[in-house]
Amino acid sequence: MVEERKQRGKLIVFSAPSGTGKSTIAKLVLERIPNMRFSVSATTRQKRAGEAEGLTYYFLSKEAFEEKICNGGFIEHEYFFGNHYGTLLDKTYEVIDSGTNMLLDLDVKGALNLKRIFPDNSLLVFIKPPGMDVLKQRLQGRESEDEESLNARMERARLELGYSDRFDQVIVNDDLETAVEAVTAIITKFLSNT
Repeated sequence: MVEERKQRGKLIVFSAPSGTGKSTIAKLVLERIPNMRFSVSATTRQKRAGEAEGLTYYFLSKEAFEEKICNGGFIEHEYFFGNHYGTLLDKTYEVIDSGTNMLLDLDVKGALNLKRIFPDNSLLVFIKPPGMDVLKQRLQGRESEDEESLNARMERARLELGYSDRFDQVIVNDDLETAVEAVTAIITKFLSNT
């Protein structure tokens, strides 16, 4: 009897400056494309009420996280606001080896590192704002940014935009529904290529 080999899942990565609508696009794409789940990151921060291990985050001690860093256990990792955050390599393999596709939200360096690890099994999508002035208006519209934070986000956006030419696809989000339709079509085509 010949054992049927399950097709391996694929990885779709979204990268974008803060304020481009990346999270909203990701949520809408996940609703439209079956057999895809959102990546769950690891963190050293304390679990909050209502959060569940493996659903919200994988909660690790600082020591366990740092050991995984030393052992190459992350696709990417960052340290901010006093805590570590990262994408676990073994959990990513578990998902794609099960035949499930995974959507990841990574910064540009994390996305490029993922592409290095999974060159034939990943699609990198960069989401751009229509312009820096629009991006600034969107960030100001959140009313959660002070001047220093706004300037830091704008500077980071300029740096991130410099990497966009290294992505497989670049989408400009000047109209949410148009952007979602374009991204959904790109991902659907990528997933149909076996």
